[in-house]
Amino acid sequence: MEKFRPLIWVLLFGSIWGISEAVGGDALYTANIPLTSVWLSTWALFLLAFARAQNNRPGTSSAIAGIAALFRLVNAGPFICHLLGIFLLGVAFDLAATLLLKSKKKIFLRGGWTGILGAYGGYAFFALIITYVVQYEIWVTGGWPKVTEHIFVNGSLTALVSAFLVPLGYRLSQKEKTSKVFHSQWATSSALVLVFFLWIVGRLTGF
Repeated sequence: MEKFRPLIWVLLFGSIWGISEAVGGDALYTANIPLTSVWLSTWALFLLAFARAQNNRPGTSSAIAGIAALFRLVNAGPFICHLLGIFLLGVAFDLAATLLLKSKKKIFLRGGWTGILGAYGGYAFFALIITYVVQYEIWVTGGWPKVTEHIFVNGSLTALVSAFLVPLGYRLSQKEKTSKVFHSQWATSSALVLVFFLWIVGRLTGF
């Protein structure tokens, strides 16, 4: 079981992110809560930072985002905007973390910049690709003004909050008590059980 530990933790963090999008996200959008994408993105970046501290390898954050997008696809339907946004946010964070979180020195500063670059990168990747590559109708109609608003308004708000939440999540995950939990005898098997539980809940509450 232990040799599958990194994969299981990727599945767990991806499923946690996925259910927050599929269940929590849909609830926020249905209730017309302002800046829903900002709240979902800042939570996702906090979660990615927490997970990254446990497995600081390039590609892990993108893999978590892929699982989260798959979770939302299976349990909330094929909405391209949400799926692409989730995955590209993970990719952007992955690139920033690979560049900045290799060293343990000045982790709050490095983590802050990782949150900022991850947020702006994710929002920029999404807005440009959904508009000019996918050519999704709403985004094509909105054009460049919609792209810039998404990046520099929503992206800036997400970056501002993430500048604090990302280093916080990273440091919380590095704490000795947290590390003991993650490396305890039953941690991996418990994580696998939780993964199955989250997917069952997702199916029961999904479309």
